[in-house]
Amino acid sequence: MRTPTTTLLLFLGALLFSAPGTVRSDASDHRYKEGDSVPLYANKVGPFHNPSETYRYFDLPFCVPEGVKDKKEALGEVLNGDRLVSAPYKLNFRDEKDSETYCKKKLSRGEVEQFRRAVEKDYYFQMYYDDLPIWGFIGKVEKEGKSDPTEFKYYLYKHIQFEILYNKDRVIEINARMDPHSLVDLTEDKEVDAEFMVTVKWKETETEFEKRMDKYAMSSSLPHHLEIHWFSIINSCVTVLLLTGFLATILMRVLKNDFMKYAQDEEAADDQEETGWKYIHGDVFRFPKHKSLFAASLGSGTQLFTLTIFIFMLSLVGVFYPYNRGALFTALVVIYALTSGIAGYTASSFYCQLEGKNWVRNLLLTGGLFCGPLFLTFCFLNTVAIAYSATAALPFGTIVVIVLIWTLVTSPLLVLGGIAGKNSKAEFQAPVRTTKYPREIPLLPWYRSAIPQMAMAGFLPFSAIYIELYYIFASVWGHRIYTIYSILFIVFIILLIVTAFITVALTYFQLAAEDHEWWWRSFLCGGSTGFFIYAYCLYYYYARSDMSGFMQTSFFFGYMACICYGFFLMLGTVGFRASLLFVRHIYRSIKCE
Repeated sequence: MRTPTTTLLLFLGALLFSAPGTVRSDASDHRYKEGDSVPLYANKVGPFHNPSETYRYFDLPFCVPEGVKDKKEALGEVLNGDRLVSAPYKLNFRDEKDSETYCKKKLSRGEVEQFRRAVEKDYYFQMYYDDLPIWGFIGKVEKEGKSDPTEFKYYLYKHIQFEILYNKDRVIEINARMDPHSLVDLTEDKEVDAEFMVTVKWKETETEFEKRMDKYAMSSSLPHHLEIHWFSIINSCVTVLLLTGFLATILMRVLKNDFMKYAQDEEAADDQEETGWKYIHGDVFRFPKHKSLFAASLGSGTQLFTLTIFIFMLSLVGVFYPYNRGALFTALVVIYALTSGIAGYTASSFYCQLEGKNWVRNLLLTGGLFCGPLFLTFCFLNTVAIAYSATAALPFGTIVVIVLIWTLVTSPLLVLGGIAGKNSKAEFQAPVRTTKYPREIPLLPWYRSAIPQMAMAGFLPFSAIYIELYYIFASVWGHRIYTIYSILFIVFIILLIVTAFITVALTYFQLAAEDHEWWWRSFLCGGSTGFFIYAYCLYYYYARSDMSGFMQTSFFFGYMACICYGFFLMLGTVGFRASLLFVRHIYRSIKCE
């Protein structure tokens, strides 16, 4: 007999691998005969420069056809803000139309004002025809020779022209353009008669159905963009090679001298005073303060690292092809739920190694460390979206599904992982014994304190990725398409290497200064790149984008804060693990009393 958790696990697997828009259409789908009805859905409208601020298509006073039906959508599509409904006209297969009127409407003064505000904010519309995206602006503002905004002319496009390419019985491509000569004047507050028309032209093409999405993927693979991407890679690789080479050379020479010095000290008089990192051998493996929070941070960081690797695997095999509606959001929700056991196991196991007793509280802390801030941010932003009546506001049913996933999958797996970690009974492997009383840390210069060290540790990894960051931001918070996941994966690997090396170097210098409280410092230094990414958010918002308005600003800085916090936990875990390996290695290589 299946438990609710088992049933939901099976549901999540089906959701990830067979949800609409998650896989490419089979060869047997999307075949039509002449005159057959081809699915055409109107999706959303919104200001072009505010990607999060989108509304339902018929929130604007377009002609509403009889029997409008909402399309059933997958979880990822709803999270993406997609709300597909029947379009106001039909485009049957190989059925040509020439300036055919599909609607006549008398626009009231209120509707004219509503359209005018939309045109002023550069509203665009989005539709899907046989799962192919269609974009277009709803109108234009005429500003030529006028500096006073009160003299601008506002026009609504009333004639849309489609050019559709087909190959035998398949739709391959669709292009839409608005007739610049067929306009409705919206400048004055008065009733206006509008006659909406559509033109459809069909052309045959040799392009195969399986390659019809390549057109959208090509936009980010143009030679100009590829040159910049490869420049980014070369820049990052040079940074990594110089950094790793420099650090390896310095550390190897310094450590070699240290080992030789300490070996000579052992042969010399016993009363000779120890100095440097060997001097604090009895304190270096003293467990950190707030060990429950530390273990929970490692557990959450390990889960997010695993999630990132799985997302890269799916992207590299082609799951996230352009306009695959909601696939990324579906994958994020499902994989995060299924990897919660990793967080529970890592946190509980490490907490028990640190001789922690209250493992249940540690498990609760692990479960809420990332989800808690994310949930609070979501509650605030969803309230803002509801106030704006935007499609970003999640329906009640979707919220219930997410809560069920968290309750019946994420939480049980977290607990199971925690129990397994507690029962693993692994002991902390310290190559030297810890003394009963801690040594006093000498007074250190200001630049050896936590914040300056974090600034140094975060800058180098950030400098290796900042060029690629622009393209990611332009895709997530704009309308660019990003498909070069292989380059992104290389940049991610470089980020991990630089983070590990710089954290190891700073840990060594900290120990050499006889400061033995390196546990939290290595985690904070590793994760400090997250603060630099958030600082880049400020630069991108004010200098590289045209986003505006309370809702868009809230969504941008709110969700980017959660993403940067996730990077902080993930890279902090990488930095600590690298430092732990290094510290164990150097203390294993010397003899300590």
